[in-house]
Amino acid sequence: MKKFSALLLALLVPALHAAPAAGLHEVVAGKIDADYASLNALYQDLHRHPELSLMEEHTAARIAAELRAAGFAVTEHFGGTGVVGVLKNGSGPTLMIRTELDALPVAEETGLPYASKVRVTDLSGHDVPVMHACGHDLHMTVFTGTARLLAGLRDKWHGTLIMIGQPAEERVIGARAMLSAGLFTKFPRPDFVIALHDESEIPAGSVATIEGFSHANVDTMTITVHGIGGHGAMPYKGRDPIVLAARIILSLQTIVSRELRATDPAVITVGSIHGGTKPNIIPNEVKLELTLRSYSDDVRAHLISSIRRICRGEAIATGLPDELMPEISVNAAEGATSVYNDPALTRRLRADFVAWLGESRVQTFQPSMVSEDFSEYSRTVDHIPVCMFRLGALAPETIAAAERNGTPLPSLHSAKFAPVPEPAIKTGVTAMAAAALDLLHK
Repeated sequence: MKKFSALLLALLVPALHAAPAAGLHEVVAGKIDADYASLNALYQDLHRHPELSLMEEHTAARIAAELRAAGFAVTEHFGGTGVVGVLKNGSGPTLMIRTELDALPVAEETGLPYASKVRVTDLSGHDVPVMHACGHDLHMTVFTGTARLLAGLRDKWHGTLIMIGQPAEERVIGARAMLSAGLFTKFPRPDFVIALHDESEIPAGSVATIEGFSHANVDTMTITVHGIGGHGAMPYKGRDPIVLAARIILSLQTIVSRELRATDPAVITVGSIHGGTKPNIIPNEVKLELTLRSYSDDVRAHLISSIRRICRGEAIATGLPDELMPEISVNAAEGATSVYNDPALTRRLRADFVAWLGESRVQTFQPSMVSEDFSEYSRTVDHIPVCMFRLGALAPETIAAAERNGTPLPSLHSAKFAPVPEPAIKTGVTAMAAAALDLLHK
């Protein structure tokens, strides 16, 4: 109870130390400038040598070596290829900072001199290209720069700093693996967990925050629609599962538009439909694959329940017997929970960013329906406050030109996504260090 009260007070009281102490801003800026050449070399090396989810052996080893060189006690192969670095600096709060390690099966088309040319055999046995198309190489570089900086400023903060390199974020399973391995029990339990993610629509040199939901719940669903097959010229002798699947697809669109409040965002997308072999054959079944997106747990449950109801109802209306009712499965392994940025913690970090970067370089971003397993760190019984903020990645003139011309920017997961390293890295380290120096204030 005493620890909870102290934490609540720390969050609710305005960040009295948000403004950097006299001279500290210049010290931090000087250290980042001096370290930039090394960080840029690290960034390019990580970019050239990406590794897929659950295969991040060399990446994890590199991050472990960087943390160890900075003075952290390091544990490797935690929850798979995860890395945990702990730096104790007297009594005080415990802060956890997380980065991701994995890349994507994308063939790079940026034309950069340090572009990835890597191809590997993935865990399914397929030969695939690999690229850091989501910017996790940028995240790891900022993470490393922050670790070095804070290790060299131990006279400016107190408490425990835990830095984790998490595997398999792109498959939304890495956070759960590290937590299941005992992240919050084998190491000091954090009072706060923070992270950043790069963003193509925010100019490099800026950051952005949002209170509350920032990423969505995600569920992957498969619906097997059964029917009674036959000759395409005699549909009355069977029950056409293609027509039934079409009716189901159209009916599913009424769930968001007619069953949810307009203030409850949700998405139901049928991304795949497979059925039939020839024009004149009515098949016995059709398979649908769906992605479901939401923010609240209640809406998430409602979507799944309504889909089950509609599938059964449409099948009954078609005249199918009970044994041929649609089969519905939800793939829990590919599910993700929504990220909820603790409002008090987010306000505190935003004040830090404004104090260190200036008001003009701190934006507010809109929540999206993409997934992020960072949410798992707030979903344990400890209910730890978390915050993930955004880091601008593209040149301001590139963003301005795209807005003028109406041309889309290369987004995350694009083969052409290419962050501007220097302003992004320097701003990321400054922002993350500013947050840490406040949360671990001496």
